[in-house]
Amino acid sequence: MSDWESDKEPGWGDKPAEPEQSAPARKRGLFGSKEPALPPESGRDWRLIEKLVMSLQAEQRRSRRWGIFFKILTFGYLFALLFFIRSPLGDSVDSVAGHHTALVEVRGTIAADELASADNLVTSLRNAFEAERSKAVVLRINSPGGSPVQAGYVYDEIKRLREEYPDKKVYAVISDIGASGAYYIAAAADEIYANRASLVGSIGVIAGGFGFSEMLDKIGVDRRLYTAGESKAFLDPFSPERDEDVAFWQSVLENTHQQFISAVKEGRGDRLADDERLFSGLVWSGEQAVELGLVDGLGSTSWVARQLVGEEKLVDYSRRRSPFLELVDQLGVSVGEGVATRMLESRLELR
Repeated sequence: MSDWESDKEPGWGDKPAEPEQSAPARKRGLFGSKEPALPPESGRDWRLIEKLVMSLQAEQRRSRRWGIFFKILTFGYLFALLFFIRSPLGDSVDSVAGHHTALVEVRGTIAADELASADNLVTSLRNAFEAERSKAVVLRINSPGGSPVQAGYVYDEIKRLREEYPDKKVYAVISDIGASGAYYIAAAADEIYANRASLVGSIGVIAGGFGFSEMLDKIGVDRRLYTAGESKAFLDPFSPERDEDVAFWQSVLENTHQQFISAVKEGRGDRLADDERLFSGLVWSGEQAVELGLVDGLGSTSWVARQLVGEEKLVDYSRRRSPFLELVDQLGVSVGEGVATRMLESRLELR
């Protein structure tokens, strides 16, 4: 049979074979190219990634918790420190200590801006007298003196407290030095005691300064000072000294000295020796002071509490300087200021 008689459809050639059905065509990319094939997903890899992410989140939460904890701890510490510094612990001393001898320190320069200021000393003395279980009050003095105003305030307050609490005696005990304004305060006590080598006395008044008028002339500086009131520039260190100013200032010193003498005579009474040198500004040892009647005997603070008061236990009612200020003083920050003040100011002091 010829090809012409076959059952095949006539055509110019065999019909090409149909291509095999391929897998579904992949979506084409942006520019018609096929996207790259992704590797098959692995459950193990995904678990590792998930575990890593979870651990990082847990670490962050843990860090935040510790940060909050330490912040709270820091603030709590600061608030507690502030509370202990500011809280008036003196109110509970009496109930905790039982029967005792109250102690008040008079240490350093007596001035308004110092630890031995009238405000601090008067507050301490009132607390010591008001304490029901304090049998007596001891003033432990180690001071070269200072402001007659501050010393006068303390003197008057001791006198008032002695009248208000007649059953409580006041003893002053001088350690290294109790001179000038410090002795002014001691004179208000019932009795005064010292060590044989203590420095006692210096019942006088002093005021000093410097004069720079000639120095200004030498270096060619013209002093320009304008005042309303002929004595407003009184004792100006850059102006020539005037005789009338010196005479007036001397009268102020004499008047203050007489106030000091009257306070000592009132406090010591007939115990003072009849010696004109007592009020000359001289200072004596403890043994000499006993002979002159400036002190009643030789003894320490503990000896007074044990032998005279009968309560050896001492409770300190003194106000203390804050630790921060103590650190600043130790670093010597105020040295320059103190030198400048001494050079430029004329301060009235008991010495």
